[in-house]
Amino acid sequence: MNRPGGAPSTARRTSRPRRYLVCRPTYFDVRYTINPWMDEGAEVDTALARRQWENLVGLYQDHGHTVETVQPAPGLPDMVFAANCALVVGGRAFGSLFHAPQRRPESGEYEIWFKAAGYDLYRPESPCEGEGDLVPAGGYLLAGTGFRTTRDAHAEVQEFFGRPVISLQLTDPYFYHLDTALFVLDDGPAAGGGSPDGTGSGGPGGDGGGDGKATGPTLAYYPDAFSPGSREVLRRLFPDAVLATRDDALAFGLNSVSDGRHVFIAPQATGLIDQLTARGYVPVPVDLSEFHKAGGGIKCCTQELRP
Repeated sequence: MNRPGGAPSTARRTSRPRRYLVCRPTYFDVRYTINPWMDEGAEVDTALARRQWENLVGLYQDHGHTVETVQPAPGLPDMVFAANCALVVGGRAFGSLFHAPQRRPESGEYEIWFKAAGYDLYRPESPCEGEGDLVPAGGYLLAGTGFRTTRDAHAEVQEFFGRPVISLQLTDPYFYHLDTALFVLDDGPAAGGGSPDGTGSGGPGGDGGGDGKATGPTLAYYPDAFSPGSREVLRRLFPDAVLATRDDALAFGLNSVSDGRHVFIAPQATGLIDQLTARGYVPVPVDLSEFHKAGGGIKCCTQELRP
């Protein structure tokens, strides 16, 4: 989608150092089926999965980011998907309560890490799967629902962080988490300040100064993963968003991590890579194909610890 009044911006993007929490895939496997990607009989190349994960972590470090690790626990094959454990904003952690009983013990393992690290940790009363369904965008929190996280959890999140929550209805089971259908490319100048989006601008993706330039965060998303009403919400709030095709979304292209300039992305999402390059971002291809067998990718393996 073009910027209002012209072509997509190709300005040089600026990266910001991030701090990530990850979990080594020591026990990663596909032992049950809780999403359409999972086949309990699928063979996982654990050595390849380990190499792919180590490559991801190495690339984060090569680009100047800090990586923390949590100790994996036996019997929890999906614990590698650290994004699902919590949402961390302002040094506070909103924990997880998994929808699937098989994953619920993961919450306690991550709680141990957060408490030892000194975080103010909240335990949700309603099913909530952390950054899987909760995405900070400017001063807002985008919150997915439909398959895992409930709307009751959205209310808890808003009360805990004191930030407006925008609920988005997911409708396609292949995109069972919000982070499989949407990600933030950059924070924009909207990262701090006055109105609900934290800037005094007209909205998270709105016009902040009468010069025709969007001032809020830039998103990429796959429209058909959402209900018609949620698509319209995203269109209104983020008119400058990058719109992905179904093929790129199914290639886990939207399960990406951006530092504002570099986008760590599945190499199979070739169309989306071309779009991002045209916008001035620098794609960093990272193959996590073994993790796709469990319905996860780059973002699923990455929890951002926001100060």
